[in-house]
Formats: sequence, structure tokens, C-alpha cells
Amino acid sequence: MPLVPIEWLGSHVELPAGLTPEGLAAALVRVGLEEETIHAADVAGPVVVGRVLTRQAEEHKNGKVVNYCRVDVGQHNDAPGTGKEPSDLPSRGIVCGAHNFDVGDYVVVSLPGAVLPGGFAISARKTYGHLSDGMICSMRELGLGEDHDGIIVLAAAGDAEAASGLPAVGEDALAHLGLGERTLEINVTPDRGYCFSMRGIAREYHHSTGAPFADPGLPESLDAPIPSPTPDGFPVEVRDGSPIHGNVGCDRFVTRVVRGIDPTAESPKWLRDRLTAAGMRPISLAVDATNYVMLDLGQPLHAYDLGRLRGPIVVRRARAGERHTTLDGVERTLDAEDLLITDSGAERVLGIAGVMGGADTEITEATVDVLVEAAHFDPVSIARSARRHKLPSEASKRFERGVDPELPPVAAQRVVDLLVEYGGGSAGEASDLSDVRPVPPIDFSASEVARLTGLDVADERIAAILADIGCAVEGAGDAWRVTPPTWRFDLTGPAHLVEEVARLVGYDEIPTALPQAPAGRGLTAVQRQRRDLARALAEQGWVQVLSSPFVGAGSFDAQGIPGDDPRRLALRLSNPLQEEAPYMRTCLLDSLLETVRLNVARANPAVGVFETGLVTRPEGIRPAPPARVGRRPSDAELDGLAAALAAQPLHVAGVACGPMAPVDYGFAPPAWDWRDAVEAVETAARTVGARTTRRAAERAPWHPGRCAQIFAEGAAIGWAGELAPAVCAAFDLPARSVAFEFDADALCAAARPGGFDVRPILTPPAAKEDIALVVDADVTAGELEDVVREAAGPLLEDLRLFDVYTGEQVAEGRKSLAFALRLRGEATLTAEETARVRKRVLKAARKAFGAELRA
Repeated sequence: MPLVPIEWLGSHVELPAGLTPEGLAAALVRVGLEEETIHAADVAGPVVVGRVLTRQAEEHKNGKVVNYCRVDVGQHNDAPGTGKEPSDLPSRGIVCGAHNFDVGDYVVVSLPGAVLPGGFAISARKTYGHLSDGMICSMRELGLGEDHDGIIVLAAAGDAEAASGLPAVGEDALAHLGLGERTLEINVTPDRGYCFSMRGIAREYHHSTGAPFADPGLPESLDAPIPSPTPDGFPVEVRDGSPIHGNVGCDRFVTRVVRGIDPTAESPKWLRDRLTAAGMRPISLAVDATNYVMLDLGQPLHAYDLGRLRGPIVVRRARAGERHTTLDGVERTLDAEDLLITDSGAERVLGIAGVMGGADTEITEATVDVLVEAAHFDPVSIARSARRHKLPSEASKRFERGVDPELPPVAAQRVVDLLVEYGGGSAGEASDLSDVRPVPPIDFSASEVARLTGLDVADERIAAILADIGCAVEGAGDAWRVTPPTWRFDLTGPAHLVEEVARLVGYDEIPTALPQAPAGRGLTAVQRQRRDLARALAEQGWVQVLSSPFVGAGSFDAQGIPGDDPRRLALRLSNPLQEEAPYMRTCLLDSLLETVRLNVARANPAVGVFETGLVTRPEGIRPAPPARVGRRPSDAELDGLAAALAAQPLHVAGVACGPMAPVDYGFAPPAWDWRDAVEAVETAARTVGARTTRRAAERAPWHPGRCAQIFAEGAAIGWAGELAPAVCAAFDLPARSVAFEFDADALCAAARPGGFDVRPILTPPAAKEDIALVVDADVTAGELEDVVREAAGPLLEDLRLFDVYTGEQVAEGRKSLAFALRLRGEATLTAEETARVRKRVLKAARKAFGAELRA
């Protein structure tokens, strides 16, 4: 994110006196640039201007020669004859190992209490036989550069002109050095790439406050006109046979030659100070100039040692397997989609375009002739290369967000001006290879502002706002043609222009109009059923949880799911959050069992949890190409997309183990068992108004002999029962833990129309009939119960199984099932009426199962 030095920003837009980073942040946030942080100064505490009064060189036993100095630091001086080492002069005693200064020189002194970059705290300390009461600072010690051979001499003795521009002795030196200033860092969204420059941020401050703004990115802002391309300009070719998004990777390439630069020339102090404040280290004049213009205008540039180039420069795509060593010293294998800058007949790679250059033609201490490059590259190509090679350079950050294609000649000229003025060079040949396409205009109606935002803005103000952001506006009323500026790639339609108007008018000006909710609407039937299911299970004592939908293959193994089971067919994520859990779960138990394991491992003695969530079943999906944009997909395309989507039914699952309640004095709570799991499913079915039956089944992860398959209105919806011992061991659960899982969508679909039978409240007394039926041992109670319920008819109020008997009184292979029937009618039932019900039940059971009345 860009740092915004206030002094630098003020060179492009008028700022109020005393503007703080907090005030700047408040102004910028009004136009959508959020504050990231405010950086404190790297140097803190008393760092002042000092004047060397005496200097005494002393050689010590280790052969090192140091200087003991008395330094005048103004109001910070010790009085004559006082201090830690008394002196006849008002001053402080300081030991210094550098020798590039003399008596009378003005220097930078950090006094005790100061903190230098890296957290280095200054204090008085005994060294080389003296008490050093401060430190005379070098460039590196203050974070201004790498020079550590000598200290900073602000003005030499006798140089009255240099001394006149300094703060008084003893006064703060940080402001003079460009240090000690807090700096605002802002967050720039991807669509506002032009704000990666002082130019863009100054423009936004102007939009927020109305402060006068001078655009430094226009040719008119230059001191001299941009020269036309010369016939002998450095030759450049673009050979890009791999268009991306309809554009070649490079549509503009500007070069400028500067000859005769003094290789020892340093960047001016103001330029070094601005680079340092913006978080960039000064290196050399040529490199500093390109970095400065990039930060100022937003146009990345590159400087080549002209003497090491072998033209022409060729912009091309990489060849498969081609390798290149970038400036960071890493040799990289290039991809065929990488855009390269090359020379020597396109054979030598100079750098990855818009990302990072190479070492072959970099600027060195001996460079006297420089080729300045300012190009415009396709954002997509640069973004892919930067991510592919993990090289998020300052240049790539700007190119991938979009750079103004009209900036290259202006930016190149600014670099040339700096090299000529401060390096003593002379401007030479120029070239400009351009295939930039004009920005297409947008048909716009001013009434769109009111329609989309509710803002009542006059047409004149809308036109003024659009012109202020750089648009060319033609027409009036409902027939405007608006051409966005070349630096606003995000403005491609009328809605984007409306957003700009709303942004600059102020989002807080948009009226609040709450839509009136129409009466008679609420939860849909399916939504209500799903909430009822969760509430019914919670009322039974189950606790609802939410587990991760991502699982690993180990979960299928731990549950004992066979290799050919459809549940093992799972979708694998291409970019999983965790490599050990790359699959979408096909059942809720895949992840819920892990949740219970964690609870048990954390000494939770009683666990009874359930979850409602989607599972992913990819059986039968077919790949389909993505639908094209710009029009409604055809029915065939929609059908293809639907076929490519995996089914995601809503499931409900639960796992329980241990006691149903905490153990208390004198009370032994029952433990969860398989009946509770079955009852949970049947409770859910009753909640939505569906009838269930069950039969014994075998299915992992349940115990082979203690698993029930549940049916609702004849459709299989789920399973419930006791977990297999091997599964309990695999998940570290107590023996005889129980679980259930059912398809909530299938259950709700099986619910009877209307949901529930609403029966009248009858006041006559109920009649009770018990009937014991002997059937084959493989007939389930649920199957027989359905027949009894159907035969009993509308008089049946309640039916309950109260006894199951096998033994001497029934034949081998048979069993007795005894049911209690409670009958009630609109009048008191007679003995004959109850007898007829009993007779119908017996007849229907005999027909269905060969049942006999137990004697």
C-alpha cells in the first residue's frame, strides 16, 4: 500500500498549514481511500544540530584512533565546569570514531533519550576512557543511506552560505533531514490503481476538499515540450503473437537516451528525502530518478546502461524452458505466457516485462550513458507473471492495476530532466512505439443518477463532477457521450459514472428509503420445516453444532465405508484450506464424528450433538463450459450448467455417547442408546407430518446388528442405531455410542399434504382393546403396525406396541406382537363397534402376514 508524505503531496495540491496524517486520512476516506495505518517516525527524541568546538585524536591499545570532541548543542549544553566531564566551554563531550570532520563543522548529534532506526537507544556511556554523552551520527545510523564511512557534515567550518540554511545550534535537525515526520499509509482498491501515485492521491484530495490541483501527468506540466521521436532513436520491436483479452501485451514503448552522466553524481537531498519518506531506499541518481517519477506519476520506468545494450530491443513472449536471472539474483524458469524485454536479436533476456529487470544491463557505478524506458503493458499478463514467479515488485503492483497509457512520454521526460539537471548529462535520441487505442465513449443519461441512487443532482453539477475526474462530456440531458480519462480503466458503463457522482457528492447524501415489506409473506414451507426439525431435536436434548464441510479420505476409512460405496465419490477442492482435508463431505457424519471426538478428548462426559447442513453428491455430473456473458444463456446452456453441478441435499445427523445428563448424588442418569437415535429420526418425521417405518439394515459406520433403516411414506430417508465398535475405537469414542443421519429434503418431500391430521376434540369416553397377533419372526413391528392402523380406521385414536414374545407358547420361527388400541367416536362406542374394529384388524393382519390371534 502506498505511503503518502504530506510534504510531497503538497507539491501537487494546495494543503492547509499544519495538516496532520489524521486530517489527511479523514479527507481521503470521504472519497473512498481508506487509512491503512499511520507510521511513526523511525527516529525519535532529541536529534539536534551541533557544532564541533574541539577535537582531540587519541590512539588506544588496540590501535584504533578515536576523537574526543566537545560539541556545542545549544540549550542542551552542560554549563562551563559542570557535566559528566567538566569543560571550560558550554558543550557536551562525545567520543567519535569517524575522521571526516574538523573543528567548526556543523554535525548531527543524537542526545541521550533519542531512539534511532532499529530501536537503537542513545544513552551516556563510558568508552575509550571518556564518558560519551551522545553520538555524532552518520547516514546509515539515521537510516538515510548505507554510507557509514564518516559522519554527516551539514556545513564545513567557514562555509557561511551552507550554515545559513541550517537550523540554529541545538535546534531539531530531523525536519531538516527529512526525518521525524509521521506518514499516512492508505489502502487502494484494485479498481483505483491510479492512486498508487502522488498524482492520483493529490487528485482525490482535490475531489474531497476542493483544494486547487495541478496535474503533473500532463505534457503541459513539463518545463519543456516532449521531443518528437528522432530517426536515430533506439530501435524497438514488439513481437507478441499471444494476445491476451484482445490486446497485445505491450501497446506503447517509449525510450529516451541521456549521455555523459557523471557516475559519481548524487541524487539531490530533496529527492532522497522524499524517497525515504515514501519507504524506498535511495541508491543512485539514475535509479532514484526512475523510482521517484514512478512514485510521483504512477508510471514504472527502467534505466539501462546504454553501453551494454545490443539493439534492437524486442518485446516478445518467453520460449518454453527459457531461463533468466533477475535482479534479485534468482535464476527463474520462464513460462510461455511471460512477456519479456530482450535485445541481441531477441536472444538475450533483459527482464520480465513490468515485473523485474536482469543484471546484464543494470546501472552500475561506471554508467555514463543511460537508456530510459517507459512502457505500457497489459495488466493481465503482468499480474500472471508476477504471481507465477512470486515477484510482487513496485512496478508489477502498478501495471497489474492499470497504468495510464498516455504517461510514458511525460514520465520519460521527467527522468531525463532530472538526469540532465543533477547528473550533468545531455538529452539525446527519442523513440515512441505506440499502438494505444482511444478510450471508447459511454452513452449516458443524467437521469440515471436519480434512478440508481435517489440523489437529486442538477445536470450542470453532474457534468462538472465528470469533467473534474477527467472525463470529456458532450451533449446534454438524456443524450450524453462521456469519454473517461485514460487513467480510469474502471469506468466502462453508465453505472460506473453514476457511482463516481455519488462518491463525490457524498454517500452520506444518498437518502434512506426502506422498502415496505408486503403483508402475508414470511418463511416458506420448506424454511419452516427446516427450522421445526432443528427445534424439535433441540427440545429432545440434542445440541446443535456446526462443523467443517471439508474432510479427508481418512474419515471414510475410519468409518469403515467400503471402497465401492458411492459415499467415497467426493469432490476434491483444487485449492483446499488444508491439504489433509481436500474433499467435500458426502455425509454429515464425515465431519460430525470428528466434532464428537474433540468433545470427548476435552473431557466432555456427556455428548449429544446434531447438525443440519448440505452434503455434496457428485454422482452423474457432466462437465460444461462456462456460459458467455453479455446475454442470457440459452436453455441448453442452463441445462448443461445444471448437469455440471453436484447435488447438495440437506441432511440432518446426530451423534451421542455417555450419560444423557451429568451424574448427580443419588441419581444414575440413563445412557444414550440406539433407541434415542431412532426416536430422533421419528420425532423429526412427526414434526413435519410424515409417517415412518423401520427395518434392520447393515450400513457403515453402524453396528451390523444394531442399525435401522428409516422409511418415510415408503421412501428411504436415513439410518439410525449404534456405531460399530471399530468406528468407536477409530474416533476414540466410548463403546456403544449412537448416531443417526437422514435426508431432510427427502423427509420433507414425503410429508403428507397439509402436514398434520387435524382431528376434532371428542368428549365421549375412549374404548380400549388389546390384541396379540402371532406372525413370522421376520415381520417387523412397524410393518404390522401399519396394517393394524389402516384396518382400525377413523375410530383409532392411539396405537402402541406393548409386548413382544417368543417362547413355548408360540411356534418356532414365530413371535407374538401385542398392541394396545384406544378407540373413540363422536358418541360412546358400543361393544359391537369395538368388536368390529377388532375383527377388521385380525382379518387384515391374517391377509397381509398370515397372522393368528394368540390364545
